[in-house]
Amino acid sequence: MDISLFQAVLLGICACLSSMPGLGGTTFGNYTLGRPLVAGLVVGLILGDVRSGIIIGAAIQVIYIALVTPGGTVSADVRAISYIGIPLAICAVKGMGLDPATTQAQSMAAALGAAVGTLGTVLFYGTATMNLIWQHIGWKAVERGDFRKLYVVNMGLPWISHIICSFIPTVIITMAGAGMVGIMKSYLPMDGIAMKTLFTVGSLLPAVGIAILLKQVVKKGMDFITFFFGFTLAACLGLNLIATAIIGSFFAVINYKVIMAQNKKTVVAAGSVDDDDDEEDI
Repeated sequence: MDISLFQAVLLGICACLSSMPGLGGTTFGNYTLGRPLVAGLVVGLILGDVRSGIIIGAAIQVIYIALVTPGGTVSADVRAISYIGIPLAICAVKGMGLDPATTQAQSMAAALGAAVGTLGTVLFYGTATMNLIWQHIGWKAVERGDFRKLYVVNMGLPWISHIICSFIPTVIITMAGAGMVGIMKSYLPMDGIAMKTLFTVGSLLPAVGIAILLKQVVKKGMDFITFFFGFTLAACLGLNLIATAIIGSFFAVINYKVIMAQNKKTVVAAGSVDDDDDEEDI
């Protein structure tokens, strides 16, 4: 499977938009368009294989499901994961003749996504470093009282940083990476030690992502009940992730209603106690 120049350009544009706060805010850009789960659909549409894009995007998303950037510190760049890692993973899976839904294909995609995401931190910090130049220009404009220039500083000049550190690398790597699949297919047989190692490491990476998520979400032992309940539904009833998520949302609403009712009851009880105290004071 080859990636044309037009497809690579579209992937490069998406890589820029997914990390630019100017595109509807960080929530829409980095935390939505830049996430592998959403990017899988976008990449699938661009490459003409929506099924593979969604399956591989979901497999890679599990690894980075709890990824946050505290203080601008990143361990992996989701922009590179989504629009470099997913296209390369699709090319690798198709080139090896694997079905994207198989465990081997998803393990390969996870390993490639993790490798690209780690290397993508260079692009992230390169973008941040170049943006310091535009920040300096903005401060100079503020000192002169030229506040209109801030629109250019905030919305225009950062495009230069993203074109250099996002657009161009994405176009070059995605076009060159498709050719690397042929080399992997020739020199790395599926039953060789290298590929078996790749599959093994890739199969373990989702467990890391789930463990990080649990560390953030689980506060007490009882919280594990809802976590294991979802796996029980999937195993016993044969539900897929979408059906399990919908059922989980029902329980979330019920839990919310119960907690709000308990809080309301506590407030009412506290208010009645206060009234008795006031009467005794009088």
